Amino acid sequence: MQRVYDFLKKTGTYYLATVDSGEPRVRPFGTIDQFEDGLYIQTGKVKPTYRQLSACPAFELCAFDGNTWLRLTGRAVEDDRREAREHMLDAYPSLKAMYSADDGNTVVFRLTNCTAVFSSFTKEPETIQFM
Repeated sequence: MQRVYDFLKKTGTYYLATVDSGEPRVRPFGTIDQFEDGLYIQTGKVKPTYRQLSACPAFELCAFDGNTWLRLTGRAVEDDRREAREHMLDAYPSLKAMYSADDGNTVVFRLTNCTAVFSSFTKEPETIQFM
């Protein structure tokens, strides 16, 4: 899990895919946080991402650092604890201009049942799994 976190922090932007009424939806994302031995992402409850992950928690994300790409699949489980939201906002202070832990809009999802595949053109893919 640490390797996935480090990779996503290094790339800064990754592309998150969700399902919307059976159709794929992909958008750039930039939040990744480690909290209580888990990986978390953040969005707003007013956004389609929240609605899609709430209806179907399956996700896939992809990031590329110029040499290696990461494909991460799993389930996104909402964590409604204030501490989790606050930790994310502390990790990304720029978000505090738009969100607060108590605004009723900020939501964080813990990434669970994950399979991470690191791939490149020069070596065999490496697979890591974590809960």
